[in-house]
Formats: sequence, structure tokens, C-alpha cells
Amino acid sequence: MSDTDGKKPLGLGGAPRSGQVKQSFSHGRTHAVVVETKRKRVVVPAAPAKGGAAGASGSNAHLGDPSKRPAGISDAEMERRLAALRQAKAREQEDNARRAEEERQREEERQRRREEIEAKEREERAREAAIRAKAEEEERARQEAAAEAVAKAAARKADILGTQRRQPAAPAPEPAAEEKPAERGASRPRPGANAAAPAATDADRGPASAKPGLAPRKTDREREERDRGNKTKGDEGRRAGKLTLSDAVSDEGGRQRSLAAMKRKQEKARQKAMGFNKPEKQARDVQLPETIVVSELANRMAERAADVVKSLMKMGMMVTMNQAIDADTAELVIEEFGHRAVRVSDADVEQVIDTVKDRDEDLQPRPPIVTIMGHVDHGKTSLLDAIRHANVVSGEAGGITQHIGAYQVKTPSGALVSFLDTPGHAAFTSMRARGAQVTDIVVLVVAADDAVMPQTIEAINHAKAAKVPLIVAINKMDKHGADATKVRTDLLQHEIVVEAMSGDVQDVEVSAKTGKGLDNLLEAIALQAEILELRANPARAAQGAVIEAKLDVGRGPVATVLVQNGTLRKGDIFVVGEQWGKVRALINDKGETVLEAGPSVPVEVLGLSGTPSAGDTLNVVETEAQAREIADYREKAAKDKRAAAGAATTLEQLMAKAKADQSVSELPVLLKADVQGSTEAIVQALEKIGNDEVRVRVLHYGVGAITDSDVGLAEASNAPIIGFNVRANATARNSAQQKGVELRYYSIIYDLLDDIKQAASGLLKNEVREHFIGYAQIKEVFKITGVGNVAGCLVTEGVARRSAGVRLLRDNVVIHEGTLKTLKRYKDEVKEVISGQECGMAFERYEDVREGDVIEIFEREEVKRKLA
Repeated sequence: MSDTDGKKPLGLGGAPRSGQVKQSFSHGRTHAVVVETKRKRVVVPAAPAKGGAAGASGSNAHLGDPSKRPAGISDAEMERRLAALRQAKAREQEDNARRAEEERQREEERQRRREEIEAKEREERAREAAIRAKAEEEERARQEAAAEAVAKAAARKADILGTQRRQPAAPAPEPAAEEKPAERGASRPRPGANAAAPAATDADRGPASAKPGLAPRKTDREREERDRGNKTKGDEGRRAGKLTLSDAVSDEGGRQRSLAAMKRKQEKARQKAMGFNKPEKQARDVQLPETIVVSELANRMAERAADVVKSLMKMGMMVTMNQAIDADTAELVIEEFGHRAVRVSDADVEQVIDTVKDRDEDLQPRPPIVTIMGHVDHGKTSLLDAIRHANVVSGEAGGITQHIGAYQVKTPSGALVSFLDTPGHAAFTSMRARGAQVTDIVVLVVAADDAVMPQTIEAINHAKAAKVPLIVAINKMDKHGADATKVRTDLLQHEIVVEAMSGDVQDVEVSAKTGKGLDNLLEAIALQAEILELRANPARAAQGAVIEAKLDVGRGPVATVLVQNGTLRKGDIFVVGEQWGKVRALINDKGETVLEAGPSVPVEVLGLSGTPSAGDTLNVVETEAQAREIADYREKAAKDKRAAAGAATTLEQLMAKAKADQSVSELPVLLKADVQGSTEAIVQALEKIGNDEVRVRVLHYGVGAITDSDVGLAEASNAPIIGFNVRANATARNSAQQKGVELRYYSIIYDLLDDIKQAASGLLKNEVREHFIGYAQIKEVFKITGVGNVAGCLVTEGVARRSAGVRLLRDNVVIHEGTLKTLKRYKDEVKEVISGQECGMAFERYEDVREGDVIEIFEREEVKRKLA
């Protein structure tokens, strides 16, 4: 019985064509169905009997016969169909020719690749043979040299011992001519070499029967043919259908290779055929800090993080890729992976800053940097204004300089001089110190009518500490009572001997108001600068010092920088202190925008990431990443330093400090100022206010306007906000008014310090003073019912008052101190009893009184204290 069981097979009519379709169902069930299809008959029209049917085949000649032509087909339609038939045959012939040509080209390409591969293999075999021959020759030469050395040593020994008969030198052991490389290789195998079947040259290779023991080399193509011949049933049916349970458990199929494995095998074969070799592992120099994260270590070695974690686990360290390890462990891992460890320190990031010494041929003359120093109101800024032909004093608050100003002046002779104007107030000591550290020459301004003052002495000490030459400018010579000789004499007490007194310090008598002696002062500065031979290299990376820094509302952080070496240009990337930035604009002292600033030129720099501290050093670096890395390192180091300085060394010290702070009252304040230098100076001055009982604590200080966050901090700390030359914005003002935070604005440092000192004085406890007003002596003691013991007294001195305090003295020893319960004169209660009268006294809650005791009467007065 057939598979169809007598049923009529499915079909479409026409010529039948049988086939089998496999149907799949759930649970792995399948069913094969036999189907039959009919081919569709293609009717090809025959060529017409006359005309253009010459190219048609004989089998289609009947199409031109009208009797055999299908109904409804015209001659034109028949001609069109014949033309299409001819075009189709022509295209078929062209396609066949093109496919034949492509097949021929592919065969030629395959033949060419096979030849290239065989040529490479022959070259590789020849190279290996040459290497082996060279190694054998070197080994033979070493053996000969060793034998010759042994012979010479024996000859020298025989000569030394006086041997009469010399032993002939042993000939160098040469390998036997018939010794084969395979035998030498067997006696001493080399790594990677096969001692049983060493590689031979192309001339030696042949069939296995020609040279027993040498197996013929199998090419990749032969191995592939062998693999194809040895394919199992499972390999043949790898891609046929889905895997069934019967196929999986059958013994014939066995374990089959996955599709991914077969793809990898094909990719390796293709790369090998194309001549691609796996690149050798590259050994790297890995920079190793004191601690490093495992993932970062893997990135620096260009290895997988999982492999590094696996290596650490083999060492017994159960770590993850996000944990840090020490440098010693990381060095072991680096050596295990075949790389080289280079130990670096966190401070090495600053090595990118150029510290190379300049050559003499690169140095060029630069303008001198002159600092004007002196006491308050001695005319420093007025003198500088007279030189600059400007009016800076009119813009200063209270007529004193609150900031360090940097200016560049062109003298009548054409030379340039950079001036630094430092404040003279005592609170700006640190600012003056920074001014002296960056200067070349110090001009000490002393008023002729005021002589040497405390800040003048400080300026002299700063100049001596900076080891810079000093020029004394005796100002205000136009005033009545000016005495320059007294100034010179006072300077002798501080080891300043001017030229007028046969010394080496230049002194010039000037007047900022009339302009007297200004030319002489500029000439003295030029002479001193010529002696110093000031030079710098403008062609190197810029280096400078921050004179002042502030936070501008519209421009952001702005720093006044004095370039000391090199040239600072627009677009330079720099690092300054704990901040970094890119020069966005350079503005000179006249408010003009410039593209570059050379040595000794003061400019305002825009483009900082934050406000630096006055006195920080600015260095230009190459990349933004270097600047950010250096700034981050400096910020971290500063935090660690502050944390170490603030931490108590022992628990006892911590407890003692906490106990001492319990009795100290604090006045918390918040400070915002316009520039960084003023902020530091005010903070230093506030920290000096106070004593053992009260002190001022600056909770926060910064540069710029008062913001809403400052108001929030002040509210939480119950502290006032002090604004020095700054104001609060609209949001902060409204917030302060709602929260009840006090805002105080100042423009003169005198007023600020006085108010803070007065507020801190209010925290001091009032001083209690005692005034003795009288003495009374007990003559007799009376005991009264309901009242107790009452002392009958005689007031011997002063006055006895009911509201006063009393002390009971017995043999001049105080045995009780308190107040009076009653004071009577006869039977009447009185307020006071004068000297010479008798009275009765009773003490509050004390009755141990005796005849002959003395009562001391006094009054207490509270006096408010003030800080000195």
C-alpha cells in the first residue's frame, strides 16, 4: 500500500511533480505530507513566416502560421513577443559568459593566495633553518673558545710551576661530520623544538619512505580535506532541522560543536589564509601611585579588569574592581602581566610646571617692580598719584588705601616702572608682606612732620626680610614744621643709614602736593634698577604672583597678577594655587584689553575657576587636564593639612579644650568682602579681638556679594553678616528681613573693628566693685522671742544702711557674710544709722553673734567692662 493509502494526491493540474513537506507540531511531533504540483505551461509564440522571423528557432516556426497562432494575437504583438524572446536569450548568454569569467577570476585569486601562502611557508622554513644553523655555529664557536681558554690556562699553570714538559693543548672538540642536528637536538632539547622530528629545509623534504623518522608536513589545505573526510554523522546533520530528544540522547551523534565555535574556526582559517598573525603582547610602563583602584590599574596596563581581579584572588586578596590596593601589591600584579612598574608620588603632578633655569642669552632687561610702603596717612597713594598723574585717593574710603594696587608708569626718560601700592593700616600686615615678597625695590614713605611710626617699622622689617634695597622718600616737605633731619635720625635706630648721613640708603625729599623731588625719586629708582641688572626671559611659559583677587558680579573671579617671568597670553591654560583656568581676557591698569603681558607687567586675568588667594603663584601649563590635576592635588593637600592642624593630638588635650571653651563666650560673625586680600586682613584682625573670656569666631568668609545661602547660615548660627564694600542682593535682603538676620555694611576698617570690639565687650561679665561705708561694734546680745538674737551695736565709723551688705568679723577673721534682717533705732525700724549712735541689728538666717564682734558694712557696684 502506498503512503497515500489510495487517496488521490494533491495537485494543481498539468504535469505532476511530487514532493514531501515536513510539518512540525507541539511537543516535538512531526508529520511528513506528500504533495504534487503541476508546472505551468509557457506558450512561446513562433516567428512569422515572412519578415523579421529569421532569428527565431525552428521549434517556434509554427508561431508565424496564422492557422496555428493563438486567437486574438496580431502580427505586431507577435513581432513584439519574438523580439522579447531574442533579447532574453541574448541576456542569458551574456549572464553565462559573465558568470564564467567571474568564476575564472575567483579561481585565479584562490590559486594566487595558495601560491602566496606556500611561498610564505617556504620562506618561514628557510628562515628557521638559517636560525638553527646560526645557533649551531655560535654554539660550536663557544665550545672552541672554551677549549682554547682551558688550554691556555693549563699552559700558564705549567709555566708558573716550572714544568719542563709542556702538555699539548687539547684540540677543540668539534662535532662529528656525520652527527645529525636531530641527534644534537635530542641530547639537549631547545624550547619549542621537536627533538624527534626537527624541521628540515625544502631540499630535505620528501616522502616518508625516503627519510624514515621525518614525517611529511601537512599543509592547511590537506588538513582541511582530512577533516572533511573524517566528519561524523553529527557534523553532516549539524544544520538540518531542530535538535530533538532522540538526536540528543543518541550515541551516534555525540557532542557537537556550537555554531559560534564553527564561526570562530572559519574566521581563524580566513585570517591565517590572509596572512594575519596575532600581534605580540606589548610591555608597557605603568605609572603606579601610592594607592590605585583595581579598574584604573587594569586600564593603565590595557588588560581586562576581570583578569586583574583573578590575579589578585590567586594572591589571596578578595577584592573587587572598585577597591583600592597598595603600591606593593599593584607592582606584583604589573610584573605578573609582563609590564614594568614606574613608582610615582601624588606630588609628581606638579613636575609639569616648567622650572628650567633660563640661559643667559635668553634673558632680556625688564622694568623694575617698586613697592610703596609706609605708615597710615603718610602720603603713599598721593605720591603715586603725583607720579601717575592720577587721582586714586579720591576713590579710597576714609582716605586710606584698602587694597593693593598695581600700576605701570612711564618715566620722563622713557623707562617703564611697575608700582605696587600697599595699605599702611596695621590690619593689612599680611598684604604688605606679600607686596614685599614680589618686589625689587621698596620705597619707604615717611612724613616729614610725623617721623617714624609703628607701621613704618613694620615696613622696614618686611623689606629686610625680603632682602630688597630700600629708598627713603621723605614726604610732605611742603608742610610747616617738616623736619627731614629728624626723620633721618629716627631711622638710625632701625639700622637705616641714609646717604645724607654717609650711609648706603638713598633718601629723597619729596612733596606729593607740589611735585617737589619727584624727578629725583624716579632717578633714584632708575639708578637702583640699573645696579640690580633686572632681566627675565619673555619667551618661556609665564609665571607670576597674584597681587589681589576678587569676585566680580559680571566677570566672575578676577585676579590682579604681576607677571614675573615669561609672557602671559590670551588663551593660556594656567594653575594658580588651588584654582585653575584659561585666560579669557587680560586688562591692564588703564582698563584696556591687551593680548599679552610680559615680565613686570601687572594685569587683571579673567577666566579662573574660582577666587585664588592673594600671594599665590600663577604657572602656565600645556593642557587643561594637567591644570585640573594639579589644582585637585593642591586642594586635597590643603584639606588634609587643615584637618591635621585642627585635630587634637590626644584625648586629654581634646577634653581640656572642650572644658576651657565652656567658660568662653563667642561672638559668631559672617564676613563678605570685595577682594581676597581685604578678607584675609579683616579675618586676622577679628581673630585678635578678645581675651580669655570672650572671642570673635568667623563662621564663614568669602569674596563677593551677600547671598541667600549666607543669610541661611547666619540664621542657623544666630550671627550678624558683615559686608565690607559689598552689599546683599535683592533676594538676600528680603530673606534677611523675614528671618531677622542683621546686616551690617562697612567701607572703613576702623569702624568695622570698633563695632565688633564693642559687640564683643557686651559679652563680658560686669566687674563688681565693693565700697566700705562703715563699721559697728557689738556691745550686748539680746534674745527676743519670735525674732531671735539681736545685737546691740554702736556705729564706730561711717554709716550703717539696711540695704547694704555686712560681714561679721571675730578676731579680724570673717566668719559670716550676708545681709541685715532688721536695723532698729530704739523701737523704730530705720534705713540708716550714722556714726556715734546705737542701734539694733539682726542677720538674715544667722544668729551666732557674740559680744565684742565687729560688723563690716559695704555696698557693691557693677561696672561694665570693655576690651582693650
